[in-house]
Amino acid sequence: MVRSLSLGELPPSYTPPARPPQILAGSLQAPLWLRAHFQGLLFSLGCRIQRHCGKVLFLGLVAFGALALGLRVAVIETDLEQLWVEVDSRVSQELHYTREKLGEEAAYTSQMLIQTARQEGGNVLTAEALGLHLQAALTASKVQVSLYGKSWDLNKICYKSGVPLIENGMIERMIEKLFPCVILTPLDCFWEGAKLQGGSAYLPGRPDIQWTNLDPQRLLEELGPFASLEGFRELLEKAQVGQAYVGRPCLDPDDPHCPPSAPNHHSRQAPSVAQELSGGCHGFSHKFMHWQEELLLGGTARDLQGQLLRAEALQSTFLLMSPRQLYEHFRGDYQTHDIGWSEEQASTVLQTWQRRFVQLAQEALPANASQQIHAFSSTSLDDILHEFSEVSATRVVGGYLLMLAYACVTMLRWDCAQSQGAVGLAGVLLVALAVASGLGLCALLGITFNAATTQVLPFLALGIGVDDIFLLAHAFTKAPPDTPLPERMGECLRRTGISVALTSINNMVAFFMAILVPIPALRAFSLQAAIVVGCNFAAVMLIFPAILSLDLCRRHHQRLDVLCCFSSPCPAQVIQILPQELGDRTVPVGVAHLTATVQAFTHCEASSQHVVTILPPQTHLISPPSDPLGSELYSTGGSTRDLLGQEEGARPKAACRPLLCAHWTLAHFARYQFAPLLLQTQAKALVLVFFGALLGLSLYGATLVQDGLALTDVVPRGTKEHAFLSAQLRYFSLYEVALVTQGGFDYAHSQRALFDLHQRFSSLKAVLPPPASQAPRTWLHYYRSWLQGIQAAFDQDWASGRITRHSYRNGSEDGALAYKLLIQTGNAQEPLDFNQLTTRKLVDKEGLIPPELFYMGLTVWVSSDPLGLAASQANFYPPPPEWLHDKYDTTGENLRIPAAQPLEFAQFPFLLHGLQKTADFVEAIEGARAACTEAGQAGVHAYPSGSPFLFWEQYLGLRRCFLLAICILLVCTFLVCALLLLDPWTAGLIVLVLAMMTVELFGIMGFLGIKLSAIPVVILVASVGIGVEFTVHVALGFLTAQGSRNLRAARALEQTFAPVTDGAVSTLLGLLMLAGSNFDFIIRYFFVVLTVLTLLGLLHGLLLLPVLLSILGPPPQVVQIYKESPQVLSPPAPRGGGLRWGMPATLPQSFARVTTSMTVALHPPPLPGAYVHPAPDEPT
Repeated sequence: MVRSLSLGELPPSYTPPARPPQILAGSLQAPLWLRAHFQGLLFSLGCRIQRHCGKVLFLGLVAFGALALGLRVAVIETDLEQLWVEVDSRVSQELHYTREKLGEEAAYTSQMLIQTARQEGGNVLTAEALGLHLQAALTASKVQVSLYGKSWDLNKICYKSGVPLIENGMIERMIEKLFPCVILTPLDCFWEGAKLQGGSAYLPGRPDIQWTNLDPQRLLEELGPFASLEGFRELLEKAQVGQAYVGRPCLDPDDPHCPPSAPNHHSRQAPSVAQELSGGCHGFSHKFMHWQEELLLGGTARDLQGQLLRAEALQSTFLLMSPRQLYEHFRGDYQTHDIGWSEEQASTVLQTWQRRFVQLAQEALPANASQQIHAFSSTSLDDILHEFSEVSATRVVGGYLLMLAYACVTMLRWDCAQSQGAVGLAGVLLVALAVASGLGLCALLGITFNAATTQVLPFLALGIGVDDIFLLAHAFTKAPPDTPLPERMGECLRRTGISVALTSINNMVAFFMAILVPIPALRAFSLQAAIVVGCNFAAVMLIFPAILSLDLCRRHHQRLDVLCCFSSPCPAQVIQILPQELGDRTVPVGVAHLTATVQAFTHCEASSQHVVTILPPQTHLISPPSDPLGSELYSTGGSTRDLLGQEEGARPKAACRPLLCAHWTLAHFARYQFAPLLLQTQAKALVLVFFGALLGLSLYGATLVQDGLALTDVVPRGTKEHAFLSAQLRYFSLYEVALVTQGGFDYAHSQRALFDLHQRFSSLKAVLPPPASQAPRTWLHYYRSWLQGIQAAFDQDWASGRITRHSYRNGSEDGALAYKLLIQTGNAQEPLDFNQLTTRKLVDKEGLIPPELFYMGLTVWVSSDPLGLAASQANFYPPPPEWLHDKYDTTGENLRIPAAQPLEFAQFPFLLHGLQKTADFVEAIEGARAACTEAGQAGVHAYPSGSPFLFWEQYLGLRRCFLLAICILLVCTFLVCALLLLDPWTAGLIVLVLAMMTVELFGIMGFLGIKLSAIPVVILVASVGIGVEFTVHVALGFLTAQGSRNLRAARALEQTFAPVTDGAVSTLLGLLMLAGSNFDFIIRYFFVVLTVLTLLGLLHGLLLLPVLLSILGPPPQVVQIYKESPQVLSPPAPRGGGLRWGMPATLPQSFARVTTSMTVALHPPPLPGAYVHPAPDEPT
């Protein structure tokens, strides 16, 4: 036997021999030539990597390690708007417009308390339940935190709506201290609501003034002699403040602090809670602070007359300033001048207070109380998102250790020379480095990370990447025994490189196609996954072959696996079998393959273009009867060590039978059990019926899939946050939205269109209508109503003579304001015209404001009616200029009113209710968009704004986007497979199987109750690429095998069953760590879906595809090209079923004499239906 050179014995000038592809007659020449050319490139690459394996490994590790350092600059995005608002959509454009005009933040943040009975469905409309609610709300409202050497309480950081500007300094300071926080609570129906307000003021000779003892009317009467408070009094009258809280019934009339002015103070009778709460409650202002019943009560029940009987939930909402507002409020204040006050500090103050608020509120009630409190704040949501986005080091390390153990155990062998445990360990570590380098590259490219990146991608990429590691390692050990040592890696890449490239390219294409989903979080995840798959591909094709080459050196030097510093106890015993030594000896039973160096003579006949091979020595080859697939199956097992064992076993000494488990492998199982069973006619029919039924069932399941992704799906179950969100979704499914009007049209001349737009929007089914007794809560209605009010005051003053053409000082404050507005002309040359006092009205008979007065009146309204402005939530941009009315100005300068600039931004607030399912949201969004479109035809540019439009509008086109991405991806997969497999028919079968997998996965989602959102869409799109991992290896093995369809399918299964199964198991192990996530969302939407996908891929790749190929498969690309020639002497017929080698008496001169290493396959009885033929020209 010719000895191969070791790695160390290779001369420096060694170059792998070129193996040009031989285009043989009877084959598909073009596909074979193209594949042979590509395989030649892979062969050259493998040989060069093997020759310079140390250098390649060192440089590869350095390059990948450098990329992994990019993780240091990774940015994790937790802003919901940045994660979920569609890129370049109308929503993102509208959001950009809103931020451009108003800034980055909302006007306030919300802290909420929801109270429910511990007993399911218990009534909360009782004095006891309201008392417990007061206890919890009061505990939460008294929260104080100490930061930066200061104490921060609710009164300092709460949102206060419409604080008036008063010229009287004493009153202004008192108002600043007393002005109430905005708290929407059912307690406001009672005097106890005042206890939540923490402000207080001091006046000489009086006890501290608090809302629990403040009667505004009486206080103004007492202060009247000391200050001019007429304007302030009119302001309170317009706001309908009245006696504020002291005029409301006491929930507990026995409270010693219950004011005498309370309706039930003297009777000492507890109020009817249901009656008081019916229709909602009011803040300190009856006109501008009406809390609708739906904001306070949930799960209500009424009698036949519509009277409120019971409710199952109470809700109180505390509004806080935004960080920017808090920063601006205290900037320059004496309390913060010594701490370097900044917006970051303001944000820290708010977050700390909110966390303490939630903690104390949840602990406010004793464990044995009949009620339970659920508390939540905007910081709670931020904390959940931050926790959701954090990398779990424990799970990552655990997952990779589990994969290391699996790779090492599955690749260890009893035979030290065949064991590859160290290769498995190195391969998993290499994949881990490739994943880290891919994510580092993403960070360097500026792609932000999110929860999907940190929670899912490390495990998904590990499972996918290790698949190719198993494939290469499996192929490397099964290389043909005649392969020279310097060409082993080249031969491995030539055999498996196309499969690895095909799966990796399809995975990358699949994830790139997922970019069609226009959600930033999922686009980032898809890009990162595609880049990580690309890095895995580079590592597997460049660095892992170097590891295999080093392991080959270890095996050549007879070192132990894993513990390579120790020599192997298994000596390398080789039997040199020469033709003259064999003679007529019979090879023992059980030898499946014989590797020998023999003299062979080959001749290519000119007539038939077939090669004839004649082996000179004569030897009996007795086939073992246990091989069910017959000799036509290419066997990848066997070695000279097997032959040695058989030779020694034939000698007269104690027999030593190896353990059965030492030889059992997945390939052995596929050859002897799985393939024979699967390829029987009855089994094929059962497989087709099973997958047909599965497809039909999945089509039905697809109809059950609903759209949506609720916040309760993201928050971990069993937590207090999940309990709050569940209660909120059940009882208080209310959403604050706004109808925004933009610039680009004249507001003054479009008032009718604005009123019509408001009316159309208000008529939507989801819009919560205001009470019949309350006017619409919009700035245009408030503005018009205010103008009508001062017009009525002017008319009254004019009629009584208190206001004349030349004087308004004797009139009322409102009459004087109307006087100044009526004389405005809007003409810069002649701004005033006193003749208009009696010839015009501030609001005409049609309810419209004269266009020439519109912007000047807007300036006066904004400055004179702060409570109405705050209640309207108009958020004007540009903001109208400040203008202070001075009734006693004698200079005349106060007569000129500056006009506000043309509006570019204003909004009408609305409340949406009854939105439980995604279909409800979609219906509301479509109705709102239709109203805006209709208004656009009238010249009004408007759009809806709010969380339903930010996060649910994606569902309007999500399914269309999903179908588009799937169709494009299937077409791309077909083209890639057709290009690399060079067989469109096989590519079509692969795409058919992938489409079935996607439909079945979608249907199973319906049965599992998993809703369709952007996340499942990405997984469904990626399933096409991941499914290629389970199908393309089998298809490629089928194309390159010879024989009938059944036989080629069996050969494909034998060659690919082990790596495909190992790949599936490795993927499942990578996903297993997702099952340990604290977030049910990760388990349901990633672990369950991806596990189902992996199992479907395994079933389709190893069951359905082989059956389809055995029935509908294309002809082989390589056909048998040799047959016995009548011009050559045939060897003698074998005796006893054996195959004898005979030397012909004479040889034609045209024969070439060569020396080669051959594998002789035995010929046992084949399976029923197996394809057996002597040597036909074309396969059937």
